[in-house]
Amino acid sequence: MTDRHQRATSFGSIAGDYDGLRPQPPRAAVDWLMPRRCGVAVDLGAGTGLFTRALVGRAAEVVAVEPDTRMRAVLTERSPAVRAVEGTGESIPLPDAAAAAVFVSSAWHWMDPQRAVPEIGRVLRDGGRFGLIWTSRDRDVDWVRDLDLLPGEDTPEAESPDRFRRRHENVVLPGPQIFHNIARETFTFARTMTIDEIVAMVGTYSRLIVASVDERAERLTNARRALNERFPGVEAIDVPMQSRCWRADRIHRG
Repeated sequence: MTDRHQRATSFGSIAGDYDGLRPQPPRAAVDWLMPRRCGVAVDLGAGTGLFTRALVGRAAEVVAVEPDTRMRAVLTERSPAVRAVEGTGESIPLPDAAAAAVFVSSAWHWMDPQRAVPEIGRVLRDGGRFGLIWTSRDRDVDWVRDLDLLPGEDTPEAESPDRFRRRHENVVLPGPQIFHNIARETFTFARTMTIDEIVAMVGTYSRLIVASVDERAERLTNARRALNERFPGVEAIDVPMQSRCWRADRIHRG
């Protein structure tokens, strides 16, 4: 098993914590992504349904596609109004032109665009919306970015703010081009959390999920120490968050 595959499939082992601790996108970000009069909306790589639940009430029908049975079980329990099915971005169990919108929330970097883009294009109706969103702690803020680092350690390239920015700004779709009207937007917000909640949230990122027991404990202990030093005696902290969004519309079939 490659490190990438191990990290991509690690979230199911903490599915409950993931759902309770990871941030949901702000309403403004979801509004910006949604097309008008949305019929069927599909959430690909839906995980536990954090983004899926934001679609309920905005689309006539919401379908969540998730390969991990553990993540899908949490999604089904907490999102009873959603149809949850097994599948991937590269193999979507829906008919041709069945969806008005297909979204990927914080999972696009785990997919293979060469295979996923034609599959998304197949499922979308003409003029349908394809949207990507990454919602996470705001790594442009130094103390937020460095929470899982040890003293004196540099931010790995894979976790750097520039890497996250490039994911949003440099979405490259393989040819032939079947999408146009491309747009990007970033939404910042804050989430009020206790120090215990922030430390637990840091533990839901794949880098720490796959770490050894000792390394995980050391990094989380250091995160708690850093937070207590920066915010002595406080009961709750407004943690800077960010949703980076990208959208495009499917070109009409010839």
